[in-house]
Amino acid sequence: MIVDCAIYRDGRRTDGPEDFSDALGEAREAGGFVWIGLHEPTEKEFELVSQEFGLHPLAVEDALKAHQRPKLEVYDDSVFAVLKPVVYEPDSDAVSTGELMIFLGDAFAVVVRHGEGSPLKAVRRRLEHEPELLGKGPTAVLYAIADATVDHYLDVAVELQTDLEELEAEVFSPDGGGSRHTASRIYTFKRQVLEFRRATGPLAPPLARLAGTGVYGGGVPFVNDRARPFFRDVSDHLTRVNESVESLDRLVSDILSAHLAQTSVRQNDDMRKISAWAAMAAVPTMVAGIYGMNFDHMPELHWMWGYPAVIALMAVLELLLYRQFKHRGWL
Repeated sequence: MIVDCAIYRDGRRTDGPEDFSDALGEAREAGGFVWIGLHEPTEKEFELVSQEFGLHPLAVEDALKAHQRPKLEVYDDSVFAVLKPVVYEPDSDAVSTGELMIFLGDAFAVVVRHGEGSPLKAVRRRLEHEPELLGKGPTAVLYAIADATVDHYLDVAVELQTDLEELEAEVFSPDGGGSRHTASRIYTFKRQVLEFRRATGPLAPPLARLAGTGVYGGGVPFVNDRARPFFRDVSDHLTRVNESVESLDRLVSDILSAHLAQTSVRQNDDMRKISAWAAMAAVPTMVAGIYGMNFDHMPELHWMWGYPAVIALMAVLELLLYRQFKHRGWL
């Protein structure tokens, strides 16, 4: 469905005509651009948009099917960018991702949204209150969306860091994270970090290309070269996010290893206790077994104090074994 459609002239919004071709022609004549927002359009709904704006069929296919990695592709009549906004859900401590497909041309910006994790409404409102920035054309739309998306990455990274500290406190608590659900929580958290990483990691090369840094020194068609410093700022923020994600991934792996080591130590302690009690049970069993063989000629078999003496001997042996195991820390 079409969420919003407007023509922007000199950074000011004017409602666009219903026909996209008329809107595009009007925007070009006035030196402005058309900004269209769509939410999970069907193939039929998007067909008219793609025809009127001359969008490349491969990019259209990606926009309809979604499930794309963050990327930047250049076609003859447009630039196609994919971003993956991330949403942190505090109730479930889970990370979910959406997708934003941005088509950028000489006088248009078409944004296709999949999922709920997108900052588009806030971005449009913010840009409409900054006509000087919005007057830069479609490049301003791409910059503002990328900036809002990456800034939200920073917020999500902070939330995940808080969750990791809570998980770390649980694992290294006095009971050593003895809950049987601890390992499951650690693994689930690692999956959340992986989901976050899939959104942030692949975005680095596209932003570097827009910023004109590294091996991506050439310009990008339909993107104003004067916007490079702004994209460099977004790229720097993304670098911070990726460093945080790397740190989270390493720490959660270390926590999982520590939890498994603690579990192994506890199991060894349990086995030592079981072995100690088994050894203590073996001594009276052995003595009783010897005197239970029913031979006629056995030492002290017919002695009046034989039974109390054997019981006392077993008690003394048990006490000696108990003190020895206790001293070694086995009990």
